[in-house]
Amino acid sequence: MSFVRTYTKPRVFAAAVLGSLVVGALLGVLARQTGAGWLTDLLDQIGTIFTTLLQIAVIPLVFTAIVVGINSLRKLGGGRTAARLGGKTVMWFAITSFIASLIGIAVGRIFNPGSGGLGGVTATAKNADKAAASVDHWGSWDAFVNGLLPENFVKAFSDGETLQVLFLALVIGAAAYSLGDKAKPFVDFTTSVFEIIQRYLGWIVRLAPIGIIGLIGAAVSNYGDALFRPLFSTTLAVYVGCLLVLFVVYPILLRFVAKVSPLKFFAKAGTAIQFAFASQSSAATLPLTRQSAVNLGVQPAYAAFATPLGSATKMDGCAAVFPAIAAIFVANLAGVSLNFWQYVGIVVVAVVGALATAGTTGWLTAFTLTTSFIGLDAKQVALGLALIYSVNPIMDMMRTATNVAGQIVVPVVVARGEGLLDEEVLNAPTDRPQHSDEGTEARHTEPAPA
Repeated sequence: MSFVRTYTKPRVFAAAVLGSLVVGALLGVLARQTGAGWLTDLLDQIGTIFTTLLQIAVIPLVFTAIVVGINSLRKLGGGRTAARLGGKTVMWFAITSFIASLIGIAVGRIFNPGSGGLGGVTATAKNADKAAASVDHWGSWDAFVNGLLPENFVKAFSDGETLQVLFLALVIGAAAYSLGDKAKPFVDFTTSVFEIIQRYLGWIVRLAPIGIIGLIGAAVSNYGDALFRPLFSTTLAVYVGCLLVLFVVYPILLRFVAKVSPLKFFAKAGTAIQFAFASQSSAATLPLTRQSAVNLGVQPAYAAFATPLGSATKMDGCAAVFPAIAAIFVANLAGVSLNFWQYVGIVVVAVVGALATAGTTGWLTAFTLTTSFIGLDAKQVALGLALIYSVNPIMDMMRTATNVAGQIVVPVVVARGEGLLDEEVLNAPTDRPQHSDEGTEARHTEPAPA
């Protein structure tokens, strides 16, 4: 896989990310304290450019990755093998979402965000308008189902409808798989496009430290104390819930189900998790996610299927931990005590509604679907959403890091159960990422450039 040639050394990347977080925060504080509007605008522009460069690749990446991933399963066996692998992958997605949602509920009950009021903090008019529009657009299952089917092929891509593109990719990928050699030219072309997008993203990864400075600096400058004080309990609850999933649930699955050392996992998946934290995009992190799974010994053919599917539908941070805590937050704002069946509803949405979280609006869709499903008042939902908007950049970092970690853990777990985990690759040194070109089993162990 060609993307490995731009795969950044984990220690170097980690140091760059941490340094950028500090520099960005300091510049944000400086801009806010001195009233330097030009500095705030500059930081915001840097962050916007970085985000835009990432988002350019999201739609074509989702489509090509899913099509290539489905057809790569041919190397592992026939249709029954593909169906079995797909079924087990989805099953583990559901299991981990179930566990993550229970953790979100437990942490939400402990922190009880919003129960003491917000100390006079109110939503800005801009956030309130945005929230009201979001609730109308995303807040029902009808909107989800109606938005699943595109009006036409081109419009789904031009409008950036990730969920519709995902649906098209699954259908077209399956059709190409069923046609076999007749569809080989199309699959080869799609694979080439996929490799080009990965190379492009490899270049953008190298710009991550600069982008992080802009994103963090603009957030601190624009929101200041609002990031930490009025909504501190909600933000802290999301971080605690995600950290429990990331450093308790996943290590337990790795140790006792996949028989993989959690330390080895985080050493090899660390770069992808860090980039997810910085970029706040599971889709943009996909090439790193896929390579991390391969470096952990997952057969490339299966990794090519499982990780792109996970990047769109496997979101324990955004679709399980966060909506559970956010629903409790909104209920407390409204002075409502959630009953047992409403908590059951939160879990049901987390497990069944994972597909609805596809794309960059994943957290938003999960939030509105969950709160509407359990019957919370629409006005209170809009208020809670407007307030969450102000701290969302900070929350989204931890949510996305958790999402991506889960997108790597599940393929490792399934691969172990299916005998598709290569021990030699798994135990290879961390700084020598394994490389498997599509269609071959040859491995190359040359170090990637920093």
